[in-house]
Amino acid sequence: MMETTVNQKQKYRKLAVKILTILVGLTCYAIGTALFVLPSDMIAAGTTGLALLAEHYWGLPLSVFVAAFNVLMFLLGLAELGKEFALSTLIATFYYPFALDQAIRIVGDWVFTEDPMLCAIFAGLMIGFSLGIVIRAGASTGGMDIPPLVLRKRLGIPVSVSMYAFDFVILLTQLTFRDKEKILYGLIMVMIYTVVLDKVLMMGTRQMQVKIISERYEEISEMIQKKLDRGTTLLHIEGGHLKKPSKAVLSVVSARELSKLNSLVMELDENAFMIINQVGEVHGRGFTLTKKYT
Repeated sequence: MMETTVNQKQKYRKLAVKILTILVGLTCYAIGTALFVLPSDMIAAGTTGLALLAEHYWGLPLSVFVAAFNVLMFLLGLAELGKEFALSTLIATFYYPFALDQAIRIVGDWVFTEDPMLCAIFAGLMIGFSLGIVIRAGASTGGMDIPPLVLRKRLGIPVSVSMYAFDFVILLTQLTFRDKEKILYGLIMVMIYTVVLDKVLMMGTRQMQVKIISERYEEISEMIQKKLDRGTTLLHIEGGHLKKPSKAVLSVVSARELSKLNSLVMELDENAFMIINQVGEVHGRGFTLTKKYT
């Protein structure tokens, strides 16, 4: 009973942190739009860019298209990404217009900068950061944010890659009726925010995979477990020249621990052969799961 109560408290705490993260990300998105996108009349990508196309070629009101498209994407997210994702996206769908309205009201007629290049750069930085923390929290801002998430689930395509491709195409289709120079600034903004988005999504997940080949593999394995508090795996190997069977030590450590690991291994065996790779994401005990001590 006590354990159930603790688990429920942890669940509610995680939910509260998740919602707070989404709200902070959307607030940052709204501020970036109010400060840099709207004053410079920046070319829009995403759902807004599609709405501008529909308005120009078919006469559909901007608000009607955005509302209909967001509902369609919400249903797609519900079907492909689950109820929890859909509910968190629903929060974003309602909160973002409110946050944007408040940001516009607070900013008023104040112009931070009139330089379109600076507007493109800082809009890209703020939008990329905002999208990154919202997506990391397991939600989206709705609309064109959802197809890249579906593609990542179905085909394994990185979110930043598919989002950049979609936005690039949407911007190019506006060449026929918008100022071409503004479209170039819009492309710069998109390129910046996709890079920032990718960095935020990968932030804190990159780890170092280390394979150590040494005759003193047992001592090295024990040292990693005791001094670095990291797990190890022993791999059966055979030397290519002498055909001598042996074992290699496989472990994953953080980038900060790599230098210490290297020094400790060299103290045990200065002839040890180390192969180091950077890995994009690690799941399991000590990384995404809490360590257990016995």
